[in-house]
Amino acid sequence: MKTATNTANATNNRQEPSVLENEIATKVMDAAFIVHREMGAGLLESVYEECLYDVLNDYDLDIKRQAVIPITFRNKILNNGFRADLIVEDSVLIELKSVERLTRIHEAQILNYLKLSHIKIGFLMNFNVPLLKDGLKRFIKTN
Repeated sequence: MKTATNTANATNNRQEPSVLENEIATKVMDAAFIVHREMGAGLLESVYEECLYDVLNDYDLDIKRQAVIPITFRNKILNNGFRADLIVEDSVLIELKSVERLTRIHEAQILNYLKLSHIKIGFLMNFNVPLLKDGLKRFIKTN
């Protein structure tokens, strides 16, 4: 799948995702609900990553695991910057957690990943909750 180009929304300084990016995000959410329904809460993050990768792979999507997000420091590109848990179709970044509750530092992490990448949509997913909707947060990259 190829990602369509967007224009920035001047009123809120957000780049609105394209229809295709939103479709990919919907598939990501569907896959996350499948994994949570079948596996439940309380497992290690790595288990959820493996399961989510498997479901998304069944959707025939291009998925990168532990994808390096390089950072620029002192005009040098450093490839050991960050690793996103999953990147789907170069359009949706997923950061997985299995924690008691999400905190502001988790949100800061995904916001920084979005800022450093070309990706507009990010999901912070905490699988250690009775209902996944309570552990799922969607973020849109700002300029």
